[in-house]
Amino acid sequence: MTAPSKTELTRTATKTVQKALAKAASAYPSPAAPLAEPPAGSGLKPVMGNGGAPFIGATFDFLTDPLSKTMDQFEKYGPVSWSRMLNIELVTLVGPDAVEAAWMNKTKAFSSERGWEVMIGPFFHRGIMLMDQPEHMYHRRIMQQAFAKNRLVGYLDLMNPFIEKSVAQWQVGDDFPMYSTTKQLLLALASEVFLGSSLSAEENHELEEAFEAAVHGGQAIIRQDVANFTWARGLRGRERLQEYFRSEIAARRGSDRDDLFSVLCNSEDDEGNTFSDEDIVNHMIFVMMAAHDTTTIALSMLTHYLGRNPEWQDRLREESLALGKPTIGYDDQDALPSMDLAFKETLRLNAPVGMLFRKTIEDTEILGHYVPADTLIAIHPWATMLREEWWPEPTKFDPERFSPERREDKVHRFAWSPFGGGAHKCIGLYFGGMEVKAIMHQLLLAFEWSVPDDYRLDLEYGTGPTPADGLPIDFRRRV
Repeated sequence: MTAPSKTELTRTATKTVQKALAKAASAYPSPAAPLAEPPAGSGLKPVMGNGGAPFIGATFDFLTDPLSKTMDQFEKYGPVSWSRMLNIELVTLVGPDAVEAAWMNKTKAFSSERGWEVMIGPFFHRGIMLMDQPEHMYHRRIMQQAFAKNRLVGYLDLMNPFIEKSVAQWQVGDDFPMYSTTKQLLLALASEVFLGSSLSAEENHELEEAFEAAVHGGQAIIRQDVANFTWARGLRGRERLQEYFRSEIAARRGSDRDDLFSVLCNSEDDEGNTFSDEDIVNHMIFVMMAAHDTTTIALSMLTHYLGRNPEWQDRLREESLALGKPTIGYDDQDALPSMDLAFKETLRLNAPVGMLFRKTIEDTEILGHYVPADTLIAIHPWATMLREEWWPEPTKFDPERFSPERREDKVHRFAWSPFGGGAHKCIGLYFGGMEVKAIMHQLLLAFEWSVPDDYRLDLEYGTGPTPADGLPIDFRRRV
């Protein structure tokens, strides 16, 4: 076994400190209290919760184990509750009806732009998710052209040979670090499919580091451009990505290349509207984050669950073998129904995006609770998908729950919602599913794998729940 790296040691020390601070904060006596008193005669109920320790509040709970914190709040206060994070009062929504109220936004009281700005705004400024109507719809209509079926077919044609070449070079064995390897594969694949670039290995590494810094910037506790702290590194990463994309736009405009960057440079809606150079820069930085980070979690965790449940791994492999093709085409996804079931169940158990944010721009109500203007809202589809109120045996890996005979997800249209909902539903959901299935098909043909019975997941939390130990899995090549 190799010695832990400096990064691993630092991460372990940081988690230890965070857990100690969370424990100390939880010991602070904080009785239930209303977020704000409803207007007299409104008939609305107050949102109940507690702020925890002064300033710290539940910050370290949300950093170390946000799912447990959210579940605890739900059990104490119901689907609409409040707490304090980063000295900000935060209303958390759990349950299909509660998340629907925010996502559908029928009264136009919730701002996605202002909600996300608090968390990741400086690093993913003016990404498609950080826009409100009508601007959001204007940009979405143009961007939708980059995710039309003919474009997805082109992206898959770029993916398949790269995946095949990369997987052939894997040095597998016991304790193969699946999450770390998946992350490396998808970063390299993003360069191929998103950028279509012929950068040197050194240039690619520099961009990957910049991208990683920007992704992690939003997780910073010290939110100032100071020294080499996480927030400051994120800002420098954003600047480097801006510099690269701006320098490339002129060469991409008017080209017929199939990579996502070139497609965005030339996309237009039915009325001929196109993106400005700054729009392209902003959208590329955001799309790279949204597609890469979430897909890494989904693919690595799907591999984990298939290692835990060999009967499902065999079932998926039989379908891939029956397809009789080393790589899948876009339409071949329909011939892999078991993979689709297992993919959906993985997204339910380990939602790649655990919380999504909004901010109220006027006084409003959620399920009869009074929520004042300028309140940060955390929408929690992950907790919703793990509650027994809507899912029988919610912690069990059971892909058949999505089968035509059962369709447990039909209990409510937002019971299963890993891609969000409403106007901001993930624009790249079909791209992400296609990418995971293309890679998994090749893995099933090339390998068999298993997870030891005594292995326990060690999760840390960023965009979503990620394995802190690289996700060791025993891999071997099929003969």
